[in-house]
Amino acid sequence: MARRIPPLNPLRVFEAVARTGNLTSAARQLHVTQPAVSRQIGVLEDYLEVELFRRERHGVTLTSAGRAYADQVLPAFERIAQATQDLIRCADADVLRVRTYSTFAAKWLIPRLGDFQRLHPDLQIKLSNAVEDVDFDEDRVEVAIQYGDGAWSQAHVDLLFHDQIEPVCTPAYLATHGAQASGRQALLGLRLLDSRYRRAEWADWLAAVGFADEASAAHRMVFGSSLLTWQAAMEGLGLAMGQTRLLTREFEAGQLVRPFARPVVRKQAYYLLRAKRQRPSRSVEAFRAWMLAECQTQDSGPDALAI
Repeated sequence: MARRIPPLNPLRVFEAVARTGNLTSAARQLHVTQPAVSRQIGVLEDYLEVELFRRERHGVTLTSAGRAYADQVLPAFERIAQATQDLIRCADADVLRVRTYSTFAAKWLIPRLGDFQRLHPDLQIKLSNAVEDVDFDEDRVEVAIQYGDGAWSQAHVDLLFHDQIEPVCTPAYLATHGAQASGRQALLGLRLLDSRYRRAEWADWLAAVGFADEASAAHRMVFGSSLLTWQAAMEGLGLAMGQTRLLTREFEAGQLVRPFARPVVRKQAYYLLRAKRQRPSRSVEAFRAWMLAECQTQDSGPDALAI
C-alpha cells in the first residue's frame, strides 16, 4: 500500500505555525508573507479535509485535530533537522567554525592561531565575528568565544579568563603628562578614551581604586570598538581603559604602558561555548584543549583588585 504524504511545502508551513503559534512569526522564519502562510495552511487543510487551525480575532489556535497532528509532525521535523545538521558536520569533520568578537579575534586569538595550526595542520579554521550572542540552532558554528557571566543554558561553557581592566597609554604620553606636580593621577583629568560597547569600564575602575573625583572634569572621546580605542591611545590621544589580557603584545613591545599598575578584575569573563546538542568531534575537542591550555599559561600581570 502506497504511503500517503501531504504536499511538503504546506506541511513545512504548518510545522512553523504550530511551533511558533503565530502566523507573523512563521512568515518571518520562512521569509514569506503572512497571506502566503495562510494560503499554504488552506492547501494542507483541503488535502487532509480537516480543519487544523481555528481562525480567531487575534490570531490562530490549533484545533484538537491540529494539535494531535502537530504532536507527531513537529518531532519528525526536529529529527530531520538534527539528521541534516549531523550529516553536514560529519561531512565537514576537518572544518572548525569559530565565532567571536572582532577585538578578541584581533588581539588574542589570531596572534596565536599559528600555534594551533602547527599542532593540527589538517584542521581548517573558519573564523567569523559578531557582537550578538551565538544561537547554535541558527548560526552555523561549532564553538563561540563570548563575554558575559557564564549563564548560557543551551551551551557547554568553559571559563577562559576573567575580564581584567586598567588604564593604558603610550610611554610618551605618560612622560609628557604624568610628570606634573600632582603625579600620575593628573592623567585622569585630561582625556579619557571610551569604547562604545564598554562604557561602564571607566566608572568601575575609578570607583574600585577611589579615583572618581580626579576624573570628574576629564574630556571624553568615544570610539565604536575597543580596537579603535586602543589604537587612539597608541596614537597619543589620551588614556584608554585596557583589557590587559588582550594587550600583552603591546605591553611587551613597549607600545602601551600601565601608568597606575592597579588592575581591577570584573565579574564578567570570556568563555568558550559549545552546543549541548552537538556531538563531540575531534576538531572541537582539539580546539577546546588548546584554548584552555593557552589561557592557563598566560600571565595575568600584577595582582588585581576584584569587584
